[in-house]
Amino acid sequence: MPSLAPRWPRYVEFAPSVLVAGGLVWDAFSPADYWGDPMLTAASVMAGALLSLRHTLAIGAAIVGGVFALTVKDGTAGDIVGYLELINTLFAALMGVGVNRVIARHGRHLDVVRSVAEAAQRAVLPAPPERIGPLAVAARYQAAQSEARIGGDAYAVQRTPFGVRLLIADVRGKGLGAVGAVSVLLGAFREAAEEEPDLATLADRMERALLRESEHTSEEDRLEGFITALLCEVLPGAAGLRMLNCGHPAPYLCHDDEVRVLEAGDPGLPLGMGTLGVDRTLPADRPFPAGSTLLLITDGVTEARDATGRFYDPAAQLAGHGPFRGPQDVIDRLVRDVERWTGGPRDDDMAVLAVTRQMTGGMRAPHRGSSPVR
Repeated sequence: MPSLAPRWPRYVEFAPSVLVAGGLVWDAFSPADYWGDPMLTAASVMAGALLSLRHTLAIGAAIVGGVFALTVKDGTAGDIVGYLELINTLFAALMGVGVNRVIARHGRHLDVVRSVAEAAQRAVLPAPPERIGPLAVAARYQAAQSEARIGGDAYAVQRTPFGVRLLIADVRGKGLGAVGAVSVLLGAFREAAEEEPDLATLADRMERALLRESEHTSEEDRLEGFITALLCEVLPGAAGLRMLNCGHPAPYLCHDDEVRVLEAGDPGLPLGMGTLGVDRTLPADRPFPAGSTLLLITDGVTEARDATGRFYDPAAQLAGHGPFRGPQDVIDRLVRDVERWTGGPRDDDMAVLAVTRQMTGGMRAPHRGSSPVR
């Protein structure tokens, strides 16, 4: 299993060696009352924290060997001063090894926790099929690198009597509570998408399922819990798309080398806030021509920041980098560009769903009662 520990810049690996060289040179040429031992101790601890066990042992051996050579040079190798100096140096080297073992143990534990979290995420959020009728489909979930907790991003694709329906959502919070909300959300979507003729009633069904589930939670969770969601319906027999936005980031339409936002008017309230008594917004129809790719994202993409604090804008950053060769190509380019933009760990999970309407073939609605593709 590959390590999930952070990768330090290459120059950091040389810091312990520089400190060892500096400390030994200091000891060799400074007056007796001015020792470079703090630099040697810092080198040992830094090696234990940043380097492998083998390199930590090498740094410790270099420190002990260098100090022993200096005691021989100074003529203190056989007296109490020389012995105490070597004992202090050996203690510093052993301290570096101890730090290395503690951090390695913590890293292994964190790797296990993260792998379990990712396995649970995949179980709750399985990969969609690569093709549904004339639509090519791709998706990716990427956990935040800064923590090992399970996230609350979700997506789903399902073929229904009313066309292919898409869902992307973002649950507030993380951990087991978010996983439970995602499970309820996806279950409600898969059931209601087969039965409800329009997106508004589909969203109402999902809302009611979430409200029923929230009856078993604390009042604070009921008041503060919500889910942003975007529902899309690829219309059969037409080059169009119907969208209903429940407080979620808008999708993007990628065609040739152009990337533009598909706004759905008023985004409306997130799911789980129906008790406020605000009417749900109406779905909006948008073009979805053959050969184009619809890109649905969570706010882990749009809230990714660069070194200066600027937010990532998919429309501005991906435009001009086409033509795109299908949904997987769009996702690959987006993920690489977000990683380049942030230049390091992200603070939020990132879920991306992309579908491409193929150039050939027509969209045929399946008969009612046919099994949905999940």
